[in-house]
Amino acid sequence: MVTDIGLLYVGGMSLLFVFWAYGLVSFVLDVKNTFIPLTRQYLRGRRREQEEAEREAEREEREEQLY
Repeated sequence: MVTDIGLLYVGGMSLLFVFWAYGLVSFVLDVKNTFIPLTRQYLRGRRREQEEAEREAEREEREEQLY
């Protein structure tokens, strides 16, 4: 036979599980929609700066060769 305390325990654990699962899903969606795009944007910017520095170095090298 199930006691009142057993039912209360199962109900409480079920409620805590729902909040835990909601928090987990919210965290995953935050990472997917916030942190991953920011990381991609940061890496694109770094790549763009590196390519620009390489072009600038090549341009300076060509200018030195002309003189």
